[in-house]
Amino acid sequence: MTERLFDDGDRTALDPLALFEEWFALAGEAEPNDPHAMALASVDADGMPDVRMVLLNARDERGFTFFTNFESTKGTQLLAQPKAAMVMHWKSLRRQVRMRGPVEVVTEAEADAYFASRPKGSQIASSASRQSRVLDSKLTLLDAVSLLATEIDDGVVPRPPHWSGFRLVPTSIEFWKDGEFRLHDRVRFTRTGAGQAWTSARLYP
Repeated sequence: MTERLFDDGDRTALDPLALFEEWFALAGEAEPNDPHAMALASVDADGMPDVRMVLLNARDERGFTFFTNFESTKGTQLLAQPKAAMVMHWKSLRRQVRMRGPVEVVTEAEADAYFASRPKGSQIASSASRQSRVLDSKLTLLDAVSLLATEIDDGVVPRPPHWSGFRLVPTSIEFWKDGEFRLHDRVRFTRTGAGQAWTSARLYP
């Protein structure tokens, strides 16, 4: 499918989500660390953009999912302005994929399942951290983690009510491949909403 993606023939039968899976599999073989790392952009109440690196935790035909503290900066921004953009750049492959669209909150069952799959230390850290807020010293955080670990002991760490996930439902997915003399290949797929047909266009580099 990659060959058809960048030729100038008919791309109507190509599914960008399936193409993403093909590229993601290549990245899993080639990237030395975190092939699922992505830059996530959101905006605050004034329209000022924010961007940070997060991990792509799940994906399916509905979209691309990541988990976070909903009381963090990105959490509050996305709850207030439920739209986002992402980019995954795989330097070893000289490829990247850009996505943008509305975001939706995952179900309680999805959040519970992913939280339960995390190492216990990560569960405790997520519960103890007041993500994005001012921290007077690292010791304060370590003390909070230690206290919670003692309280939990061998028990199950409950998922905090403010910890859940967002799913980006893409209305635009762009595939970019490096080219000699900066003559890169770019193809963008767009649709009006979930479940709608995709259209594609080649873009100037």
